[in-house]
Amino acid sequence: MTIDELIENFAFFDSWEEKYQYVIDLGANLEPLEQKYKTEEWKVNGCQSQVWLLPKYSEGKIHFYGDSDAILVKGIIAIVLLIYNDKTAAEIKKVDVMEIFAKLGLEENLTPSRRNGMMSMVEKIRYYADLYRK
Repeated sequence: MTIDELIENFAFFDSWEEKYQYVIDLGANLEPLEQKYKTEEWKVNGCQSQVWLLPKYSEGKIHFYGDSDAILVKGIIAIVLLIYNDKTAAEIKKVDVMEIFAKLGLEENLTPSRRNGMMSMVEKIRYYADLYRK
């Protein structure tokens, strides 16, 4: 799925409850992270729930794996990974994630703590991109 397809899918829903369920469904399809990676080294600080992000660098691009102990947060991770996966470090830095979140309606419908957690994930991804560029 592309970012544009994701935006189209969200536009199909009339209510936040439908979008909320879709986010949960996206999380249910997220490949679980192996238990050995659910450590402090891969943990994202600033999230209300437990969140882990693991970068894999290959051929100039970064692919991320993520997981959480909360079903809604797993869906948010799935969205964040869709936005950032398989991009170069330079491409990651250029993504206007706030514009995408606004188009999805996530900015206005998530609680402040969930928004903060989402932005913590984005910051961690940008951190990994900076590491890869060095």
